[in-house]
Amino acid sequence: MTSGGIDLPEGSTSREEPGGADSKDDAEYAAIREELSHMPFDELQELKERLGSKVYKQAMFGKQSRCKTKGKVFSRLNKNRPVEVSSKKPVSKFREIVAVKKKVARDPRFDDLSGEYNESHFQRTYSFIDNVKDREKKTLMKTLKNEKDPEKKEQLQYLINRMNQQEAASRQKQVRKEKDKEVMKKEFEVVKEGKKPFFLKKADKKKIELAEKYKELKESGKVEKYLSKRRKKNASKDRKRLPSRHIKGQAS
Repeated sequence: MTSGGIDLPEGSTSREEPGGADSKDDAEYAAIREELSHMPFDELQELKERLGSKVYKQAMFGKQSRCKTKGKVFSRLNKNRPVEVSSKKPVSKFREIVAVKKKVARDPRFDDLSGEYNESHFQRTYSFIDNVKDREKKTLMKTLKNEKDPEKKEQLQYLINRMNQQEAASRQKQVRKEKDKEVMKKEFEVVKEGKKPFFLKKADKKKIELAEKYKELKESGKVEKYLSKRRKKNASKDRKRLPSRHIKGQAS
């Protein structure tokens, strides 16, 4: 192919021939580049416009293979051996060597997957815990009788007292629930008769509970003990409310 007084090697068109450039083509391209190096810039620009950018670049720089040389493919003599990796390839600093499944913490109290909390169903399901607590309490009481160390005896007594308090609180809660059920049952019957239901306020419920508690304490003979505790508690509250220092300028 001849253009502008320069003989280009065959195959130097916009369509590349398969197989790449051989040594003969390299020599021809070198001669063309030598000839082009002595041409003025305006003639070079005119030649580029005639031939096109692709053919002009081939004439100036020669054919360049688009596909990169593939790296060496490493093979294994035995399938049980690890794959050989080239040391020339840089390894990323952040890489996952072994895939580990991340553990996600889940609180069943606040998770919808655990369903809604039903107190009566919960108590029926875990009612065996009360039997376990009873056995533990009996074991602690036996240990307390045989224990001679005063510090350990004090710790055991503290645990027993705590278990007794938990049992008393559970009984009170159960009694309160039973009474609420009775009230609701009565009100339901009133509604059935076509009357307007009446619901007690929290303050009225508290008064009734205190009256029933006083009745129970009177029957067990623990009224004075309970009242003395209440007096001490109220006295400590009153002391906290008093001013810590005298305010100057206050009228006597």
